[in-house]
Amino acid sequence: MSEAPKKKFRLIDAIMTVICVVFVAEAAGPVAAIGNSQYFWWIFLLITFLLPYGLISSELGTTYEGDGGLYDWVSKAFGKKWGGRVSWYYWINFPLWMASLALMFPEVINLLTGSPMGFLPSLLIELTFVWIIVFISFYSVCDSAWILNGAAVIKILIALTLGGLGIYGAVTHGVANEYTLSSLLPSFDLNSLSYISVILFNCLGFEVVCTFAGDMENPKKQIPQSIIAGGLVIAAIYIFMAFGIGVAIPSDQISTSTGLIASVQLLTGSTRGIIVTVVAIGFLLTLFGNMISWSLGVNNVAAYAADNGDMPKIFKIRSKKNDMPVGAAIMNGLVASLVLIIAPFIPNQDLFWCFFALNLVMFLLSYLPVFPAFLKLRRLDPDTERPFRVPGSSFFLKVLAGIPMMLIVVALIFTAVPLSFDPETLEGVLPITIGAVIFIILGEAIVNRKRDK
Repeated sequence: MSEAPKKKFRLIDAIMTVICVVFVAEAAGPVAAIGNSQYFWWIFLLITFLLPYGLISSELGTTYEGDGGLYDWVSKAFGKKWGGRVSWYYWINFPLWMASLALMFPEVINLLTGSPMGFLPSLLIELTFVWIIVFISFYSVCDSAWILNGAAVIKILIALTLGGLGIYGAVTHGVANEYTLSSLLPSFDLNSLSYISVILFNCLGFEVVCTFAGDMENPKKQIPQSIIAGGLVIAAIYIFMAFGIGVAIPSDQISTSTGLIASVQLLTGSTRGIIVTVVAIGFLLTLFGNMISWSLGVNNVAAYAADNGDMPKIFKIRSKKNDMPVGAAIMNGLVASLVLIIAPFIPNQDLFWCFFALNLVMFLLSYLPVFPAFLKLRRLDPDTERPFRVPGSSFFLKVLAGIPMMLIVVALIFTAVPLSFDPETLEGVLPITIGAVIFIILGEAIVNRKRDK
């Protein structure tokens, strides 16, 4: 009997995956906490960061196809040590992110029921979330395409619902945050600037679709098409969604973890109505979609780096049945579970933001070398065919790559460095700083260990 033809990732699957990966609904709360100046920051960063990054990742992803993604790009430009650092930062952010989203599950349930659950029931729900993700990531991206497409559709519907409720609320009841010219100008308040990194996070992830090149019908066309189409849709969705939250809640009262659901409750005038319940359930389902879409890319990069001796051997373990990187998946579950178990002992009242911010720091660090790698590969490897080529002079390309790099550095400073020494700031930022230092040191130990090839 002939073997069944392998399912292919269609263009619509690629576009929906971009939306599922890049558009993360749980980030809406922290961004809305910036206030009305978020609109300025969204537009500014979409132009100065999302556009350059999308163009650069389109060129690199179509020129250097394979499972390595940004690990491949940085390794080709700067050698194996830098590739190892990138693969470590890129991987470790994922279990931290997974732990932060797991913490949201009982919080959302508490918000709906009005009665907080105890430590053990909460921990059980959190660990169940983590290990469901681990189990699903044992299977191919094509087997999970319906989950990714479904999560993308739910995210869009949630955004449209929240934005639509925001318009209705603004017309009938007014807005919680008054719209004035001064409020729309950029805010340089330290607390607000610490959330700018979330907008950058919301603009990243396009390279994940590049790791699915082997499953695509025509990756050289589908990758740039999906990035451009997905990016335009995502930009519109984010701004519309931010408006809805800004109408409902004063920016200084927005919860980073449950701000989205609380906004729907306020806009509908109900704590447990049909709309609130449907949005809350849809929101929780999108958390699964986020993790599944990212796990497929992150695990492939970690396994690929391990095959090249730049990550520990456990990441090399693959399923004998479908060649999926089960070693990386299991490590995701173990690290996320450990983080959730020790979470109650961390001196930070907003645990979601603590772990989410730490994930942001490690994630943004993994992207810093990508932009100079783009410039170096253009210079060292000019004859390689580039199906998609970023247009412009050498000076223009340096500016195009330099601005996103600078923005990442600024975001890292405001997120992970205590810029004042009052007790509230130290309690909020120091755990992030300490965690980042620990994971950077662990990464250096891995990069500089003796490699067994």
